[in-house]
Amino acid sequence: MQWRNGIALVAAAFVLAGCGSGASSGSGPAAVPGPVSAADLAKVTLRVGDQKGGVKSLLTAAGQLDGTPYKIEWSTFTSGPPLLEAASAGAIDIGRVGNTPPIFAAAAKAKIAVVSVARSNVEREAILVPPDSPLADVASLKGKTVGVAKGSSAHGQLLNTLHRNGLSTKDIKVSFLQPAEAYAAFTQHTIDAWAIWDPYTAQAQIEAKARVLADGRGASNGLAFETASTAALADPGRNSAIRDFVIRVVKAQKWADTHRPEWAAAWAKETGLKLEVARKAVDAGRDQPIPLDDSVIQSEQQLADAFTDEKTLPGKVDFAAFADRRFASDLDQARSNG
Repeated sequence: MQWRNGIALVAAAFVLAGCGSGASSGSGPAAVPGPVSAADLAKVTLRVGDQKGGVKSLLTAAGQLDGTPYKIEWSTFTSGPPLLEAASAGAIDIGRVGNTPPIFAAAAKAKIAVVSVARSNVEREAILVPPDSPLADVASLKGKTVGVAKGSSAHGQLLNTLHRNGLSTKDIKVSFLQPAEAYAAFTQHTIDAWAIWDPYTAQAQIEAKARVLADGRGASNGLAFETASTAALADPGRNSAIRDFVIRVVKAQKWADTHRPEWAAAWAKETGLKLEVARKAVDAGRDQPIPLDDSVIQSEQQLADAFTDEKTLPGKVDFAAFADRRFASDLDQARSNG
């Protein structure tokens, strides 16, 4: 099920209005509703946002979609920012995004909260250049055009990579493009470089012979969040479904780490990716669940402050106000037991 244009316009208008206000924090974690009966949970349809090669194929491969005590309605998004626009607008209940989209959503006073977190291999977050590019290092990006999805994890990695090399986004020409548009621009040489994540990194390396100019080491925390709408968290039935869903995601992530060939095959089948692309992305190491603890919050706050300092965001974000740890003990158990 694809994102509907009408709702997208409403969500986009909401975000633009929020960004203009210079938001500083959200309303904090919502009150936790009590459990519901099995009969009531069976009436719930959990609306889940997904991205290319995302959670749906992972859960399917791991067998974690078997026997869900509620229905799931899937929607596909090009990247994290529009997914969170949909969550804030109440069009979906939960979805996985990278480290930067929740920060931009928080700045827009979005009605969302991060509820679980995983860490991936930051070497697969990359700034790519064509194989025949004369660019040899990050410093050589000065004055060049770099494609990136605005508010995505790649945007954060690009910002930090530039900073580590004595540059800022003002020293380059930033072209805000969604992944499919950016891939076309990259292969047609209408942009000089592309900041992106897997599976697009693997796809560009295999199909376009892209070269890695810089990866996320030292520039990215590699975090990805299951992020829910506050309306869903406040609803007893959907809250119970979200609790079950995020536990299943953790179990699937642990399964995938020891079943990489099976996971790659499922990923390729779900997305239409070439199997060799999926294998390259999977073999590099995918999401591993970790606690949503103070170190995670601090790392995200540092990234948020970097965007604020560059005036990319209109005001300071209090990331802790958008972290909801209601499922912490359940997720601790799932990580321990697999």
